[in-house]
Amino acid sequence: MSRTLPVTDLSLVVLIGATGSGKSTFARRHFKPTEIVSSDFCRGLVADDENDQSASKDAFDVLHYIAGKRLAAGRLTVVDATSVQRESRRRLVELAREHDVLPIAIVLDLPEEVCAARNAARPDRAGLPRHVIQRHRRELRRSLRGLEREGFRKVHVLRSEEEVEAAEVVLEKRFNDLRHLTGPFDVIGDVHGCRSELETLLGELGYVDGHHPEGRTAVFVGDLVDRGPDSPGVLRRVMGMVAAGDALCVPGNHENKLGRWLRGRKVQETHGLAETIEQLGREPEAFRAEVAEFIEGLVSHYVLDEGRLVVCHAGLPEKYHGRTSGRVRSHALYGDTTGETDEFGLPVRYPWAEEYRGRATVVYGHTPVPTTSWINNTLCLDTGAVFGGRMTALRWPERELVDVPAERVWYEPARPLATEAPGGHQGRPLDLADVHGRRIVETRQMGNVAVREENAAAALEVMSRFAVDPRLLAYLPPTMAPTATSREEGFLEHPAEAFAQYASDGVGKVVCEEKHMGSRAVALVCRDAGAARERFGVDGPTGALHTRTGRPFFDDGETTELVLARLRAAIGAAGLWDELDTDWLLLDGELMPWSLKSAGLLRAQYAAVGAASRAVFPGAVGALEQAVARGVSGLDGLLARQQERAVDAAAFTEAYRRYCWPTEGLEGVRFAPFQVLAARGRSLAGVPHDEQLAWLDRLVEHDPTGLLQVTRRLVVDPADEASVRAGVDWWLELTAVGGEGMVVKPLAALVRGADGRLAQPGVKVRGREYLRIIYGPEYTRPENLARLRERFLGHKRSLALREYALGLEALDRLADGEPLWRVHEAVFAVLALESEPVDPRL
Repeated sequence: MSRTLPVTDLSLVVLIGATGSGKSTFARRHFKPTEIVSSDFCRGLVADDENDQSASKDAFDVLHYIAGKRLAAGRLTVVDATSVQRESRRRLVELAREHDVLPIAIVLDLPEEVCAARNAARPDRAGLPRHVIQRHRRELRRSLRGLEREGFRKVHVLRSEEEVEAAEVVLEKRFNDLRHLTGPFDVIGDVHGCRSELETLLGELGYVDGHHPEGRTAVFVGDLVDRGPDSPGVLRRVMGMVAAGDALCVPGNHENKLGRWLRGRKVQETHGLAETIEQLGREPEAFRAEVAEFIEGLVSHYVLDEGRLVVCHAGLPEKYHGRTSGRVRSHALYGDTTGETDEFGLPVRYPWAEEYRGRATVVYGHTPVPTTSWINNTLCLDTGAVFGGRMTALRWPERELVDVPAERVWYEPARPLATEAPGGHQGRPLDLADVHGRRIVETRQMGNVAVREENAAAALEVMSRFAVDPRLLAYLPPTMAPTATSREEGFLEHPAEAFAQYASDGVGKVVCEEKHMGSRAVALVCRDAGAARERFGVDGPTGALHTRTGRPFFDDGETTELVLARLRAAIGAAGLWDELDTDWLLLDGELMPWSLKSAGLLRAQYAAVGAASRAVFPGAVGALEQAVARGVSGLDGLLARQQERAVDAAAFTEAYRRYCWPTEGLEGVRFAPFQVLAARGRSLAGVPHDEQLAWLDRLVEHDPTGLLQVTRRLVVDPADEASVRAGVDWWLELTAVGGEGMVVKPLAALVRGADGRLAQPGVKVRGREYLRIIYGPEYTRPENLARLRERFLGHKRSLALREYALGLEALDRLADGEPLWRVHEAVFAVLALESEPVDPRL
């Protein structure tokens, strides 16, 4: 007859038994090889001999280290060692407590003769003295009765070969592991005996007599009782819903205290407990017994929705999620304190939410706040209903808040409600621990993207010293790869290659957008200062205008606000606030002229070349012309070469001058938006470009100030020869009159190629004359073009795609309302990748 040995799925299982009792065989039969950490194996690692007892100390250091790493990662771990001595078990129990998992003992208490026979059958142990087995068994017998006192939560003892053979290890889920329940849920904050308000809130949420017709499940964060007028009524409602499968409930500190009183423990009848005792005194004894049993069965916290949601009473750091220990329960019930008391004599709470970096959303109560707000990825739902505030619920996964007002002040608070939940604000940006060293950033569109340590260090310098207010830095645009090198005579880049690339990717239509002569700019525009404060936590600024590396475009905030005001007015006049149901917009565009941001570069790198050419070539060409006129032989070739160089230099000067014009204030400044990136609750990066440009045309149309400039475009079918020819002709027309060129993008925006990989979001095709600025005045000479055509684009294209995926991830996290550090993780990675060594001319 089989015997079941229940083992918690996350625990430290310690096999205990004399040498030869069959622990290793038992472990191999019932557990995965990777779950077993054997002292013999560790001894072999450090001494090349599994039986070298002199290496035992080092071997157990290794064993404890490996076991600790597994437990920290949330892995079931089985220790295969004799563990018959109390001291050896003590370190293992400490290890389990350190990682907040249950220690479980499986004891193989087999007869001495069995152990001796098994050792004799093993060549490596044939000479083992009999007294070693006898000593192990004596130590084991002395330990058996005290294993639970040592800290083992479960002890399974097998006393014969038959029992060992019949044993079956069964993994049990932790009580707090409800990841298989995916909702939808309605998480309800502290009730504190306010029965009427609870019924009103349940009605607002769509519950009828405690049941939701659409199958939603209520989740109570605890503190159902005390202070309010009807704690028994609240208990009756919640207990009934839990019993019917319509609700879940975690305990609050007030339930914990009431439970101790119901079990006859001595407790102080303060903080509303006296009122609850008086109310329960009017209830039948059977009901009080049901309440005691209900409270006794409550679990400290629940992990729900495949690990995406954690519900507890007072908050829980990520390291405690799904763990089981007194420390975890204590934190879930009471939170953590600094050890200080405030002016009201109450403990000062440690701001754990401020430092929270977990992936799961943590929803809790305990500390009443006037209004709830997200802090990192946490939300406090105790809005002080019993103190005359409101009773609040969170709809999950919708992340919508629903609340109802209190009918009156039922209990005067000992101190005024905190102005905000623990943590003090909507979440901090990245700190050093978030960006130090090599990083792996998970993206939805490209999986993991790696950031090298040296690149992260370079980005940290920029982000910490030069960037705009980090709360307003929600996105950095990706670099853009040029089209494949052209073999057309006289051209380094040509649209034909761009169209061919997208045709091979299976992209049906592309849009060719005029490339403006300016600098890439990202504009975050809030509807007003209140919207900026509510969503981005800033006082004063109504948005930001920054470069593609996060630096402010203007040195003074006043000019930035003038630009934002004009954008805001155009957005309002175009009706986009209402159409997109938002109070902020994130725009990608081009700010002109180029000289507005790059005047120093133009003077030092471009104007100097032009000035030197104008100073040198006229004289040199003139002297050569005179010499040839006088009949000096052998100078014709040199004269022709210098005349060509003079023409190239003039073309170079003309090329960069097109990007420079005088500005004063905003006079002469132009902004050409070409994509709406995000709005409240939505990433818009996947909206097709024709829809995007239609929105932006309306913006330009409704801007009376002349700041906004339209982006001209042409749609091309890369599989149609006539359409491709029209696209090439349009590009030639743009560049013939001095235009920089165009950007070719998939019309559908976010697309994947035939191989399933992300297609390039855009490739730039720069004009022949513009490229003089990049490659020098004489780059068009055949020998120079031949050399430049050997340029390698693979790294640039890879970089563009990685940065694109990171940018999309930042927008998704922003739209999902994720904490600021999570948005910045992706933004920071874009900036870090910018320091990768790539030919800057590409």
